Amino acid sequence: MYPFSYTRVSDLRTAVQAGSDGGRYIAGGTTLVDLMRETVERPGKLVDISALPLREVTATKGGGLRIGALMRMAEVAAHPTVRALYAVISQALELSASAQLRNMATIGGNIMQRTRCTYFRDVTASCNRREPGTGCAAREGFNRTHAILGTSEQCVATHPSDVAVAFAALEATVHLLGPAGERTVAFSDFLLRPDNTPQREQSIRQGELITAVEVPAQPRPLRSGYVKVRDRQSYEFALTSAAVALHVRGGVIQVAKVAAGGVGTVPWKLSAVEQRLIGQRPSEALWTQAAEVAADGAQPLAHNNFKVELLKRTVERQLRVVGGTR
Repeated sequence: MYPFSYTRVSDLRTAVQAGSDGGRYIAGGTTLVDLMRETVERPGKLVDISALPLREVTATKGGGLRIGALMRMAEVAAHPTVRALYAVISQALELSASAQLRNMATIGGNIMQRTRCTYFRDVTASCNRREPGTGCAAREGFNRTHAILGTSEQCVATHPSDVAVAFAALEATVHLLGPAGERTVAFSDFLLRPDNTPQREQSIRQGELITAVEVPAQPRPLRSGYVKVRDRQSYEFALTSAAVALHVRGGVIQVAKVAAGGVGTVPWKLSAVEQRLIGQRPSEALWTQAAEVAADGAQPLAHNNFKVELLKRTVERQLRVVGGTR
């Protein structure tokens, strides 16, 4: 390790001030500490925000949810309100990481985590995300686990979060607090595609911290769920995943929310799939037809062309499970 300063804060105003002065926020530390050990990141000042009053889950008007940024992943997964209203969130969290990490990691930290791309974490490799302008070693290297959607010439790394896929599907918003006060950002705008600036990963300003993630109310009844396809059954990141929520009334799908993980540089909202579902009656044929467009726009690399078909099958499988026709 290298020398750095450490400050623990217990109120929001002090936290924002410390962040504005160049401090890096840390809570569970399950991502940042690893990056510091690997010398991928070398912050000079750590601001421990784990004591801030951001550890509540509350139901909002109409049946939405507001999840405090410092809630542990395990706490949210087990919370009865979350389980009752949005099974897709609980399932995404339970399929994440390991039990030990879920007991430490926070919701805010989870969606802020950086890519698990091996080239990003290997400081001897070229990586535009870690060191802009050096190139992307993954494009010509071994890229089996990399993205097929939302890529650029600068970066092809996937976003590793599972619960972020559920938040993307449900069209959540992120609540931020910074030197200029409070603001909210749509989840679809919070995590940024690499384009020509892969080093900028979130729509967040200096000194801002996440205070909560809010999931809007959805019509009821709502069936939802999450599936994750990976190389092993635990402690592994997704090759593909799918978050699905459906509201069916009168035998017709009135609302469809679908997103995919493991395939995009950000959690990938599948709007074309949703459009094929709305207004239709659930059926085996419908799930297949809707899933056919899940990989539209994909740009596979040398070693991950298999993800195109795997994504379609993953989405179809989860539509069948949530839609009740399995």
